[in-house]
Amino acid sequence: MKYMLLMYSNEANTPQTPEEQEAMSPKAWFTYLKELETAGVLLDNNGFLSVNDATTVRVRDGKTIIADGPFAETHEQLGGYFLLDCKDLDEAISWAAKIPGAKMGSIEIRPLYSGA
Repeated sequence: MKYMLLMYSNEANTPQTPEEQEAMSPKAWFTYLKELETAGVLLDNNGFLSVNDATTVRVRDGKTIIADGPFAETHEQLGGYFLLDCKDLDEAISWAAKIPGAKMGSIEIRPLYSGA
Protein backbone atom coordinates (compact mmCIF):
# COMPACT_ATOMS: atom_id res chain seq x y z
CA MET A 1 0.00 0.00 0.00
CA LYS A 2 1.33 3.43 -0.88
CA TYR A 3 1.04 6.24 1.64
CA MET A 4 1.75 9.95 1.26
CA LEU A 5 3.14 11.49 4.44
CA LEU A 6 2.46 15.23 4.26
CA MET A 7 4.59 17.42 6.52
CA TYR A 8 2.99 20.53 8.02
CA SER A 9 4.64 23.18 10.15
CA ASN A 10 4.43 26.86 10.92
CA GLU A 11 7.05 28.63 8.80
CA ALA A 12 7.29 31.38 11.43
CA ASN A 13 8.42 28.91 14.11
CA THR A 14 12.11 28.12 13.95
CA PRO A 15 13.89 25.77 16.33
CA GLN A 16 14.87 27.73 19.43
CA THR A 17 16.45 25.36 21.95
CA PRO A 18 19.55 23.27 21.28
CA GLU A 19 17.36 20.15 21.45
CA GLU A 20 14.95 21.54 18.82
CA GLN A 21 17.86 22.59 16.62
CA GLU A 22 19.41 19.12 16.85
CA ALA A 23 16.06 17.45 16.09
CA MET A 24 15.71 19.53 12.91
CA SER A 25 19.35 19.42 11.82
CA PRO A 26 20.40 18.20 8.36
CA LYS A 27 21.99 15.20 10.10
CA ALA A 28 18.60 14.17 11.56
CA TRP A 29 16.97 14.40 8.13
CA PHE A 30 19.76 12.46 6.38
CA THR A 31 19.63 9.77 9.08
CA TYR A 32 15.87 9.41 8.55
CA LEU A 33 16.28 9.23 4.75
CA LYS A 34 18.95 6.56 5.07
CA GLU A 35 16.69 4.52 7.37
CA LEU A 36 13.83 4.73 4.83
CA GLU A 37 16.13 3.70 1.97
CA THR A 38 17.59 0.80 3.96
CA ALA A 39 14.07 -0.44 4.78
CA GLY A 40 13.15 -0.21 1.09
CA VAL A 41 9.96 1.81 1.67
CA LEU A 42 10.96 5.19 0.20
CA LEU A 43 9.45 5.84 -3.23
CA ASP A 44 9.91 9.62 -3.39
CA ASN A 45 10.25 12.73 -1.25
CA ASN A 46 10.71 16.45 -1.59
CA GLY A 47 10.17 19.72 0.19
CA PHE A 48 8.36 22.84 -0.91
CA LEU A 49 9.46 26.44 -1.10
CA SER A 50 7.79 28.97 1.18
CA VAL A 51 4.04 29.58 0.98
CA ASN A 52 5.03 33.06 -0.18
CA ASP A 53 5.87 31.37 -3.51
CA ALA A 54 2.57 29.47 -3.75
CA THR A 55 -0.17 30.14 -6.28
CA THR A 56 -3.73 28.86 -5.93
CA VAL A 57 -5.98 28.24 -8.94
CA ARG A 58 -9.77 27.91 -8.80
CA VAL A 59 -12.28 27.72 -11.64
CA ARG A 60 -15.67 29.31 -10.91
CA ASP A 61 -18.39 29.76 -13.50
CA GLY A 62 -15.90 28.90 -16.23
CA LYS A 63 -13.42 31.59 -15.15
CA THR A 64 -9.93 30.85 -13.86
CA ILE A 65 -9.19 32.69 -10.63
CA ILE A 66 -5.56 32.93 -9.54
CA ALA A 67 -4.49 33.94 -6.04
CA ASP A 68 -1.06 34.33 -4.49
CA GLY A 69 -0.33 32.15 -1.51
CA PRO A 70 -1.85 28.97 -0.14
CA PHE A 71 -5.47 27.99 -0.53
CA ALA A 72 -6.43 28.84 3.06
CA GLU A 73 -5.26 30.95 5.95
CA THR A 74 -3.72 28.51 8.39
CA HIS A 75 -1.09 28.48 11.07
CA GLU A 76 0.64 25.44 9.56
CA GLN A 77 1.71 25.11 5.95
CA LEU A 78 2.45 22.07 3.83
CA GLY A 79 6.23 21.91 3.67
CA GLY A 80 6.96 18.65 1.90
CA TYR A 81 6.14 14.98 1.58
CA PHE A 82 7.39 11.43 1.66
CA LEU A 83 5.81 8.78 -0.58
CA LEU A 84 6.25 5.37 1.02
CA ASP A 85 5.28 1.82 0.17
CA CYS A 86 4.25 0.25 3.49
CA LYS A 87 2.57 -3.03 4.36
CA ASP A 88 -0.20 -1.23 6.28
CA LEU A 89 -1.23 1.96 8.08
CA ASP A 90 0.57 0.92 11.27
CA GLU A 91 3.89 0.83 9.42
CA ALA A 92 3.15 4.22 7.81
CA ILE A 93 2.40 5.66 11.27
CA SER A 94 5.68 4.33 12.65
CA TRP A 95 7.61 6.02 9.81
CA ALA A 96 5.64 9.26 10.20
CA ALA A 97 6.53 9.41 13.90
CA LYS A 98 10.23 9.30 12.98
CA ILE A 99 10.11 12.32 10.64
CA PRO A 100 12.20 15.07 12.28
CA GLY A 101 9.52 17.65 11.44
CA ALA A 102 6.95 15.76 13.53
CA LYS A 103 8.63 17.22 16.61
CA MET A 104 7.62 20.78 15.66
CA GLY A 105 4.73 20.27 13.24
CA SER A 106 2.34 17.54 12.18
CA ILE A 107 2.33 14.71 9.67
CA GLU A 108 -0.81 13.81 7.74
CA ILE A 109 -0.91 10.29 6.34
CA ARG A 110 -2.99 9.75 3.22
CA PRO A 111 -3.31 6.39 1.45
CA LEU A 112 -3.03 6.71 -2.30
CA TYR A 113 -5.88 5.63 -4.51
CA SER A 114 -4.90 2.35 -6.09
CA GLY A 115 -7.72 2.05 -8.63
CA ALA A 116 -10.05 -0.88 -9.12
